Amino acid sequence: MTATREVQWSELQRDPKSVAALADSGDVRVRRRDGAALLLTREDRAVAGGEGAMAAARALRNALAHLPVDVAIEVLAEEFPWIRLLPESDLPQFVDDFVTGARISADLGHWSLLAQTIREWRATAAVYADPSLVRELTEPVSDDHGPVLGPTEA
Repeated sequence: MTATREVQWSELQRDPKSVAALADSGDVRVRRRDGAALLLTREDRAVAGGEGAMAAARALRNALAHLPVDVAIEVLAEEFPWIRLLPESDLPQFVDDFVTGARISADLGHWSLLAQTIREWRATAAVYADPSLVRELTEPVSDDHGPVLGPTEA
């Protein structure tokens, strides 16, 4: 696989044919002054990548579904060692959320759902890494802080 080439937005405007030729040989990152960079890729490569991701997500889902839960947890813990901070009772839910997120993300071609799932579980693990924070968040609330304002009152 070739490295991603970079061009400026102005180069794409000035000479679109040469930038398109670059995209024929690999992805092209188009840098813009006033916004995030764009990635120019050929549709056939994007489609093939999506199909490959879908196949991988389905294979992973099937493999994890046929493994005993403790083995699936071990497999995922190799990639996400922070899951060992989660309570043991939460680990099967992490496996289920991960597999579901991978499948839906692959199906839609938008990996943000899986990324969000991982971020949320990692944040939960970070809470469990701090015993004083766990204690603070799990103790009953004894102080009355007054009425809770509704969304329109805040």
